[in-house]
Amino acid sequence: MKNNMKLSKDYQKEKLTINLVWANIFSLLLIVPIAFILGLPYYLLWIDDIDAIFSLFKNLINSIGLLGIVLFPLFGIIIHELIHGVIWSIYADSGFKSIKFGVLWKMLTPYCHCKEPLRVKHYVMGAIAPAIILGFIPSVVAIIIGNFGLLIFGLGFTVVAAGDFLIINLLRKENKDDFVEDHPSEAGCYIYRKIKK
Repeated sequence: MKNNMKLSKDYQKEKLTINLVWANIFSLLLIVPIAFILGLPYYLLWIDDIDAIFSLFKNLINSIGLLGIVLFPLFGIIIHELIHGVIWSIYADSGFKSIKFGVLWKMLTPYCHCKEPLRVKHYVMGAIAPAIILGFIPSVVAIIIGNFGLLIFGLGFTVVAAGDFLIINLLRKENKDDFVEDHPSEAGCYIYRKIKK
């Protein structure tokens, strides 16, 4: 990792973390505004078809069953973490070798960890990518085509990104060309701010 030598002498390091209990509470609080923001345009566009929508949703639940209801989100969460890893690996010096996946068992929280520093702008791209790919895009498509199941999918995976939004918020005022390194065991990162001489 060629950046580490430079970071140790030219940059000031600070730990930035989020509380996982707060992140889980925040994700629950996020459900209401996200449901309103995504649900209102859907409701206004597709109100005439609301009975058919609920019937479709009921049929979807019946067809995938209880096991599907559990496995589908689990599969989506794995894809969510994989998207983090793919985007960060593009900017990491060692590529996908710098990416590690795991679970913080105390909080039952899966994670993707990049073992080397990235520029803030690249780190943020990797942090927001799952919300865009699994949350925002499916939601917009659902609103356009009137697919209630897809809207629920998009809403769910926007809410799943709550912890990512909190970490991005920690970095919002940082210089986009400074470096950030994932914290190896906590939800957060280390910021490396360039020392002004």
